[in-house]
Amino acid sequence: MTLEPLLHAPLAVQFHVATVVPAALIGTWQIFFSRKGAPLHRALGWVYLVLMAVTALSTLWVHALMPNGPFFGFSPIHLLIPITFLAIFNAIRAARRHDIPRHRYSMVVLYVAGILVAGGFTFVPGRIMHAVVFGS
Repeated sequence: MTLEPLLHAPLAVQFHVATVVPAALIGTWQIFFSRKGAPLHRALGWVYLVLMAVTALSTLWVHALMPNGPFFGFSPIHLLIPITFLAIFNAIRAARRHDIPRHRYSMVVLYVAGILVAGGFTFVPGRIMHAVVFGS
């Protein structure tokens, strides 16, 4: 494992990684270990949602997959941006209405789409995070 590829990556990629790594850690904690409804769960939930929103926004400046593609540098993975914002909106709305099943569902969708699916694609050979974790 080496941080060299990340250190030479564009600033947008570095910023994106700086927001998504803590979001992934907090999201994992929230889903699997946190006592639901506790003050710490609520506080970390807000931090997680802000990090996920900033991460999704920062993705607008990451064009590594198709820099000269037909969609202004956007690739199919960018379709996760509106899914992320919709999940954030639904999670907050459900929590305020005390609709715990819908809140839980929205948070799981956010975690799966934003962390697991999008994150999984970063480890494909040829991508920066693949080089960071597995070497070039």
